[in-house]
Amino acid sequence: MKKQWWKILAILLVGYTITAGLLADVPRLPILNETVRVLHFHVPMWFGMVALFTASVAYSIKHLTNPLLKHDTYAIEFANTGMLFGILGILSGSLWAKFTWGAFWTNDPKLNGAAIALLIYAAYFILRGSFNDEQQRSRVSAIYNIFAYATLIPLLFILPRMTDSLHPGNGGNPGFNIYDAASQLRFIFYPAVIGWTLMGVWLTSLRIRLHIIKQKHNESLEEKMLLDRSRAVAERS
Repeated sequence: MKKQWWKILAILLVGYTITAGLLADVPRLPILNETVRVLHFHVPMWFGMVALFTASVAYSIKHLTNPLLKHDTYAIEFANTGMLFGILGILSGSLWAKFTWGAFWTNDPKLNGAAIALLIYAAYFILRGSFNDEQQRSRVSAIYNIFAYATLIPLLFILPRMTDSLHPGNGGNPGFNIYDAASQLRFIFYPAVIGWTLMGVWLTSLRIRLHIIKQKHNESLEEKMLLDRSRAVAERS
């Protein structure tokens, strides 16, 4: 139970986020109105995505310094979950944009930067599939993962602030923190960031365990095949 406390915390925080985020009173800001509720889902998803991609690149760097395949496994699984959170962030943000800007997608630097960043990470998964040798795949993937992360930060947090943007908090457009309502939103927003991030780590840990089980199963099958072949050769001789 001592090792499971963070999983219980994740369930409680996400449950609280979903319930309060959908049912609690929200400030009636101009234009936003009820759509401000997406703040508790869209933004925390992106926070979780960045945290997961950070863990992924950390394991890639660790793999380059100490080439163990388990480091590569951690890197790819954290990237998988980070990609899932990124897609959910895009979808929830598009839904919000439809009600506030009148379209699911606009030619906005923040949106375009997010799409480009996810496409760069999509290439990471495609690159991994182009190698048969595990050692070569893990080394090349680790190097590319570092490049992908190095482009993620400028595309999401630097370039949108240097240009005109409709997105809150970018391009001179004010964020939610300038409103008096920000204090009311924080009671749900901050638990949401922690909850969704912990949920992402939990999902990643499950994927890692599943990967290890599959790997051990494949190894046992290979050993069985080699044993069967050796027996067949012995019987023929």
